[in-house]
Amino acid sequence: MYAVVGCGECSALWIVEGRPQTSQCPRCGTTRQYEKRRQFVTTDDEDHAREVRASMLANRQDLGDAFADLDSFAEMESYVDDAGVDDETYLEASGIDAAEVAAAGERSEAGTASGQSRKETVRQALRDLDTPDEEAVVAYAAERGVPAEYTRTALEKLVRAGEVTENRGRYRLV
Repeated sequence: MYAVVGCGECSALWIVEGRPQTSQCPRCGTTRQYEKRRQFVTTDDEDHAREVRASMLANRQDLGDAFADLDSFAEMESYVDDAGVDDETYLEASGIDAAEVAAAGERSEAGTASGQSRKETVRQALRDLDTPDEEAVVAYAAERGVPAEYTRTALEKLVRAGEVTENRGRYRLV
């Protein structure tokens, strides 16, 4: 079930899926009980909820007539693949060899000699090493064909993503 709900503080409109206990306004952050939120429409069809919300927003800006001339969300979504240029055409127009880009992507995905991706090799280093610090992880990954710079960047990203913790230079998978 989908519901188009509104905020009593800032008049924002958004779509809520299901029936949560509370909902938070994406614009002002006000949290209220879901039952106390004004529900403009409740439907089982997400596209219908999207249509209603878009129509309400268009009417607020006196663009209701222009909105009425548009196709439905479902129809417009089918046009997305036909819109714009494809990746290969864009790369070729930019002077980049699309075949070389595809080959580089395959090499990156293929990863290391062990068949693991580069990122998985960094994770494996964290699993296998007793007290993994940055240099030990870099050395482990380098032995398996992963560049040092990639390993350092991957460690930073894993820490930021919350998959790995770092304490006094030591890393640990969460």
